[in-house]
Formats: sequence, structure tokens, C-alpha cells
Amino acid sequence: MTYATVMVSLALDQSNEARLQVAGELADRFEAAIVGVAAAQFAPPLYFTDGTEAQGLIDQGEASVKRRLADLEAQFHAVTRSRGGRAEWRSALDFPARFVPAQARCADIVVSGGHSPAFSDAFALASPRDLVMQVGRPLLVVPDKVNWLDLRSVLVAWKDTPEARRAVADAVPMLRKARNVTIVEIPERDDDDSAVTSRVADVAAWLTRHGVVATARTAEGVRSETAAEQLERTAGNVGAGLIVAGAYGHSRFRELILGGVTQYLVTQSARCVLLSR
Repeated sequence: MTYATVMVSLALDQSNEARLQVAGELADRFEAAIVGVAAAQFAPPLYFTDGTEAQGLIDQGEASVKRRLADLEAQFHAVTRSRGGRAEWRSALDFPARFVPAQARCADIVVSGGHSPAFSDAFALASPRDLVMQVGRPLLVVPDKVNWLDLRSVLVAWKDTPEARRAVADAVPMLRKARNVTIVEIPERDDDDSAVTSRVADVAAWLTRHGVVATARTAEGVRSETAAEQLERTAGNVGAGLIVAGAYGHSRFRELILGGVTQYLVTQSARCVLLSR
């Protein structure tokens, strides 16, 4: 398996430099095509009007959105042109959380930015919380302060679930290019230590058969730490530039409900995170 097409989701009124940089690097590493995608809708003011005045306001708002999408397209082409790769742009006046996942059918992996959990503008961006639940592709979340895809050390956050298995399989192309790969499981309170050790050893052995040299370990629990804190501490200990994990959550009453570790990884982690669901 390889990545033949990388898709990068851009957002209005946010920095896109980090995700463009990493998406470009990823396309270079795998000699892949790169697709830039963005969408936005005009958000009418809370106190609206009607008639001719309303239509004029809508026309002005949509024209502004189109100009901002054109600016994103220019930024995308400026970055990809310097890399000399195969590049395609897609955009629309649409809700990003609807348009971007639909375009993911053409890609092997989707690159997105991270964001604060306090900020989510459904008219201007497809947040990683939206995308991880809907794209049906591995999602690479790139924090704004990251300026390159660091694969010197990769941490696989193992949990014996279908989501984690898909995440590891989706990450194999990257793991083959990594210098060090560590498989870690955060034990739960009632877990048997020998069972945990056996599980991570199985994953390491599976990866070895796919050309990835990996080390298996069990995280040392600290009673006062959450699972997310233990995972972040372990990532720091191994110097991980990338965390690979399954994404856990479900959709309820049209709101996306994510598990605690997944929520942390898509909003707070200072490292790149590859998530699959």
C-alpha cells in the first residue's frame, strides 16, 4: 500500500501554512498527487432583513466568500507549484463539513489542521472533529506550530479495537519510512499485564512482517493521570513526532461526540496525529 493521492483541507480565516507544508511533504515522499479542498457558506447576520435589501446582502456576502476561496486557491497553487507536483483544486459555496468529506472519495489520506475546542465555525471550516467521523479515510491532523512531518520517531497508541487496527494498517506507508516505531497500550484498571504485553507484541510482529521495525511497550500508569496525559507523556519520552491512533466516537442528535483521548488528539496535541475510524 502507498498514498497515491493526498488531500489537504483548507480553512477560511485561519493559518493553513502548517497543513500545506506537511501535505506537500507527504506528496513528495510518496510521489503522490495533491488535492486542495475548501468550502464556505455566507453566514447571514443574526438580525436579518428581507426583500431587495436582503438579496443584496446575500449577494455581497457570497461574493466575499468567493474572493476568500480564490485567495485560498492561490495560496494552494503557490505552494504546490514550488514543489512541482501534480495538483488539483476543488472548492464550493457549501458547508465545509458536507463538501470536504464528499471529496475525500478521491484521496488515500486527508490532511487537516488542528484547532481549539472553543472555536468551530461551521460556515468556514471542516474541523478535525467533523472530518474524523465522516471522511472514511485516515486523517492526518497537523497543529499550526508544526512545520514539518517528523517521522524520526512514531508512537502507535494501541487499543484492541477495529479502529486501532485500521489506523495501524492505514499508517503502514509512513511507518515504513520512520526511523523508530513504538507500539504502546495504556492499560485500563482491570487489564491483565500479560494480556497487554501479548497484544502489543502481536502488533509489533505484524508490522515487522510488513517491513516495519517496531518496539512494543506498555505504558506505566500514574494514578493521577488521564489516559490522554499518559499517552502524551509516553510520546514525549520516545520523542514522537507523530502519533497513530484509532478514533472513537459516534454521532448523536447531529452532534459529534468523541472519546476523551480522541478529543485530546484532534484539539490539543502539539504533534501530528494520524487517526482512522
